[in-house]
Amino acid sequence: MIKKDWGGKWTEEKLEAFEKYVRAYLKIMHRQREKYKSWPSQIIYFDGFAGRGKYDKSEEEIKYVQLLFPNFTSTPEEAKVYEGSPERVLKLKPGFDIHYFVDVVKKNIKQLEKYVKEKFPEKFENCKFIHGDVNEVLKDFSQEMKKNKSSVALVMLDPFGMEINWKSIEYLKDIRIRIDMWILVPTGVAVNRLLDKNGKLKKSAKIETFFGITKEEIENYFYKEETNSNLFRKQKDKKTKDPDAINKIAQLYVERLKTIWKYVSEKPLELKNSKNSVIYHFIFASNNETALKIANYIIGKKN
Repeated sequence: MIKKDWGGKWTEEKLEAFEKYVRAYLKIMHRQREKYKSWPSQIIYFDGFAGRGKYDKSEEEIKYVQLLFPNFTSTPEEAKVYEGSPERVLKLKPGFDIHYFVDVVKKNIKQLEKYVKEKFPEKFENCKFIHGDVNEVLKDFSQEMKKNKSSVALVMLDPFGMEINWKSIEYLKDIRIRIDMWILVPTGVAVNRLLDKNGKLKKSAKIETFFGITKEEIENYFYKEETNSNLFRKQKDKKTKDPDAINKIAQLYVERLKTIWKYVSEKPLELKNSKNSVIYHFIFASNNETALKIANYIIGKKN
């Protein structure tokens, strides 16, 4: 049972939307298996930021994550909300054949392993608990998916901040036809803070790695030049930031995902804090049009 005092309304919206999609996804995949007998041979779930599986992250662990990821700019209150998806997935029947649970914090993955063994003993043998950087694990996972061409996967990437490198998303390019993905993009809570109002990028190397495009392309997308001049002063160009930068961040990430998947949610799920400010966008990508329709229906009910 998720405690209402952890994370707030927007956390519930994110997890509820995800669970609704997972239920529809599993229903369709198991029907396909009944119809075609041998396909899909494996229905896989991949969680790149599994945490401990429930809402009990301590302040000490949050501070540790902040030290581990210097670019993580969220508040402790916001950091607490990134757990709960493992439990929601494991409780579903019929469920996934294999579960990949990944977390960069070793203590988290050990406690998740213990939690699953105690609460879901019947599914424990079908779970892989991996301590490591999700960027490296995604590379290995993509290789495994390429070998087993009759398997399908649902990928959940639910990062604290900007930990996901674009290169890691590209690992899935050659197998995108068999992979659906939900990804949480820290549009307002992290990326927007690196777009300086005075026309400069903070930590440009990080933002280039995040989007997979050049500094110049990013600047051209988010800034425009204005010319200030009069009869007594020399003409001067000034860069100004797009006033709708947070939504433009989401739009840019959608466009980037379209270079890999055929169908991407044009209007991602907006997640807002208690001040009604957008802090994240939850984006869906697939190579299946029906999957997109389901995701868009769920998002439409939430937005």
